[in-house]
Amino acid sequence: MMQTTQPIESSDMQFLTVPGVLDSLDEIAKFVIAATQAAGLDKKAAYRFRLAVDEIATNIIVHGYEETANEGDVTLQVELNEHTLTLILEDTAISYNPNQHDLPDQEDLNEPLEKRKIGGLGVYLAIQGVDKFMYERVGNRNRNIFVVNRPTD
Repeated sequence: MMQTTQPIESSDMQFLTVPGVLDSLDEIAKFVIAATQAAGLDKKAAYRFRLAVDEIATNIIVHGYEETANEGDVTLQVELNEHTLTLILEDTAISYNPNQHDLPDQEDLNEPLEKRKIGGLGVYLAIQGVDKFMYERVGNRNRNIFVVNRPTD
């Protein structure tokens, strides 16, 4: 079920639910871009935030749904307040806590591409791209929470 993206106003909570398929990534990106614009993020912060959400959403779709032959939706919820932009990304795929897996360290990141371990870079970029990243398992749902501080005037 596709939901159209509406302008996001401060103090509003906006939702988007899309099927857990790769074709949904464009709709997710549009939703995230609208949120970053409403939050007044600069281009660099908006790019990092979008990349963070895209990396986790792609992992959910590919590893949580497609590779396991499961179907489900991806739900995004945005909350904008005076100080922060918060995005909650939920799915019903297998449990996966990005915080409990090995991420590349500086030594790994300095290795030439052909010598680097496969995996973990997308999650690393997601966690590093926001001011705060949290994960919860609520019932049968994964909940990834991205928080970025809004610019102060």
